[in-house]
Amino acid sequence: MMKSVMEWISNDTVKPENRQAEQTSSPSDDGLLDAYSRAVITAAEKVSPSVVNIEVRQQMRGRNAEPRVSREFQASGSGFIFTPDGFILTNSHVVHGAEEIGVMLPDGRQFQAQNVGDDPNTDLAVIRIDAPKLTAVSLGDSQTIRVGQLVIAIGNPYGFQYTVTAGVVSALGRSLRSISGRLIDSVIQTDAALNPGNSGGPLVTSRGDVIGVNTAVIMPAQGICFAIGINTAKFVVASLIKDGKVRRSYIGVGGQNVPLLRRIVRFHDLPAESGVLVVSIEADSPAMRAGLRGGDIIVGFGGSAVAGIDELHRLLTQEKVGVSLPIVIIRGTEKLSLPIVPGEFKTRS
Repeated sequence: MMKSVMEWISNDTVKPENRQAEQTSSPSDDGLLDAYSRAVITAAEKVSPSVVNIEVRQQMRGRNAEPRVSREFQASGSGFIFTPDGFILTNSHVVHGAEEIGVMLPDGRQFQAQNVGDDPNTDLAVIRIDAPKLTAVSLGDSQTIRVGQLVIAIGNPYGFQYTVTAGVVSALGRSLRSISGRLIDSVIQTDAALNPGNSGGPLVTSRGDVIGVNTAVIMPAQGICFAIGINTAKFVVASLIKDGKVRRSYIGVGGQNVPLLRRIVRFHDLPAESGVLVVSIEADSPAMRAGLRGGDIIVGFGGSAVAGIDELHRLLTQEKVGVSLPIVIIRGTEKLSLPIVPGEFKTRS
């Protein structure tokens, strides 16, 4: 028995004369990289030349804008070049209100940037630099990605330039509240690590196509990060380059979501069991001119049902500016349809 065991160990052990042959036939270093590593390396090498570090400078003034109590505020973020002639996409909260925007390229070159336009409602902004020999990213399609798909984030967290992190798409179709109060739809959730300074950087696929703009993290949590889908960014970018802003309509009401009485829903055959209670109405606003009153409940607009404030915001698009549309309300127990002409929403600085 002992002999058979020893023979098995002896036969199974790699003999010294064969070890060198095994080492000689081992694959190269490139071959040892697994598919995951190769994907991250390839994507990072393709996109990194387009990722920029953004430094902004702004004067924070005291009350009544007194110069003697003003102080200089500096912040940093990320962005990426999406056209060869110097257009850069980043977050609105990175550059909004900045008096001076500096951009540093991966090769060390530094330029002053012009703020082409920013949209706080989607937290996106476009800036531009005048520089030669720029490398632009390839924009993908955020509608084609799947939960569990490998994604790579590139940015400048805490000043550590061109940092690469990797993870997966955790969820799709999330909504994120912007600083203006509007919901940003079709947000991508990922566990690719993001930190302050990553804002505005690209979220890319293993092929190096940008499918999102990194924008937010939940600080107390780990691995819950968000990026605005690139399809949303494409629409916003076109408006910012053309007009310097994204036009949206407004009706001039302050409201809150409220449930509807079941008998009201059944009697009027309403598609939703909630609506928007009109709490306040701006002076000389489309809502005031249309005859809306405090206490009315908005349940429809422009032929679509309204179950809450977010649905109403989604319906207030630029195409509806200056167009007469029906707004459906519940006033007491009555269902009324009033004509309303939305105005153009003015973004507050």
